[in-house]
Amino acid sequence: MNRDWKKEIPLPVYPNREMTELYHQTWEIAAGRVRKGPEGLPASPYMDENCYEDQIWIWDTCFMVLFAKYAPRAFPGIESLDNLYKPIHEKAATPLRIHLVDNPPLFAWVEKEYFDFTGDKRRLNHLLNEKRYLQKHFKWFARAKAGERFECSPQRIYLNSIGDDGFTWTGRASGMDNTPRGRDAGGYHKVLWVDAISQQALSAHCIATMEQALGNENEARKWNAEYEALKKKINHLYWDERDGFYYDVTIADKQPCRVKTIASYWPLLARIASREQARSMVNHLMNPGEFGGSYPTPSLARSDKDYHHQTGDYWRGGIWLPTTYMAIKAIEKYGYHEEADAIAEKVINQQLAAYRNMEPHTVWECYSPSGDAPSTEHGRRVRPEFCGWSALGPIALFIENVLGFKKVSAAGKEVRWRLKKNKGRHGIRNLRFGDIVTDIVFDGKGTVSVTSNASYSLIINGNTYSVRKGDTEIKL
Repeated sequence: MNRDWKKEIPLPVYPNREMTELYHQTWEIAAGRVRKGPEGLPASPYMDENCYEDQIWIWDTCFMVLFAKYAPRAFPGIESLDNLYKPIHEKAATPLRIHLVDNPPLFAWVEKEYFDFTGDKRRLNHLLNEKRYLQKHFKWFARAKAGERFECSPQRIYLNSIGDDGFTWTGRASGMDNTPRGRDAGGYHKVLWVDAISQQALSAHCIATMEQALGNENEARKWNAEYEALKKKINHLYWDERDGFYYDVTIADKQPCRVKTIASYWPLLARIASREQARSMVNHLMNPGEFGGSYPTPSLARSDKDYHHQTGDYWRGGIWLPTTYMAIKAIEKYGYHEEADAIAEKVINQQLAAYRNMEPHTVWECYSPSGDAPSTEHGRRVRPEFCGWSALGPIALFIENVLGFKKVSAAGKEVRWRLKKNKGRHGIRNLRFGDIVTDIVFDGKGTVSVTSNASYSLIINGNTYSVRKGDTEIKL
């Protein structure tokens, strides 16, 4: 592993110096989370989420892949997944226990995102053809029964599969610890959780896409059929026409449990929603009385009776970068780029203000829905130095939504840039994807200068330009 990470990361060009300083400081904190694991760990070094020293999390690790991919030779995000796959699916002994084996099943999604970015078909072949980790995890999740125990984890699982209709879960297992979901139905175990079944649908969709990339057409068709069946089920059971919103539903009579949380945007990330359904979900997301306003994407809608205005009280309104990232990427699937970018800028500006004004000057586990400050957990301030998934804001959302590099694909040899001329001179240097290393900078007037070690397609606001090896100048 190359540890000279400062030479590996992309270098943003942006007029707001404070925001670029936060970007670099976030990488600095994340570099401190690259750990050499105890002897016997399947993958070492690995990315540590900065919670418990002797345990690792599934969904924390998955989300860390989504910023670590920008410097994969220095930040072992994708390699860290082996510390989860091997103990769960090969019964490998591990000195770092998996905190909750029934954490959100996001492996296929982040593996697909990593493949798109790096074009690494060798890893894809290893995952899907040789080890079949993604297929195994999908099938295990689909059949899970509460109370099952794994040697690699200190807890019995909470997840429970309820026929074909979905899953019961808990706040801790779903990752949303003190969420009030299930409140009006008699408890967590009385409702089917919309995020669990939607994450399964997302996994099936991503597996189908990756199988197709490997030329496994029969497997791709099989997984696409699995996805379509789940899509139909989610829209039949979990969509509430009255409110125009995806809800958890009661097991007993399949009625909506009307607690609006950010988890209801997982169906959009999985492309479950129709255009009309997506428009309604975006309206809720942008509504200042629910998920919008100056501090967008609280984990619980502001209209809910359990919403905690002052600090968000963890998952009762706290703003979390993983679910914020998810919601932003979800609405982008339906073309809501302006709204996505606006949310991203507000959230990063909140992180920047908290970094500047709070002691210590750092990146926090989650944030208040009403001010430039961290959230609280059980009355105390949440964890600092959380890079960790909170690096998604100053790194991934900064690159993708503030600088506007919406898609960077080694698999497709293309970069899609939503260039905003009113931002002045901006762009990125030392962007590495697959074998390509490139600089892309807009001069603030009308010219984009590109330097690259190989050819690729640069798509700027829908117009395609051919980048050649060496220097290319594009007049807009």
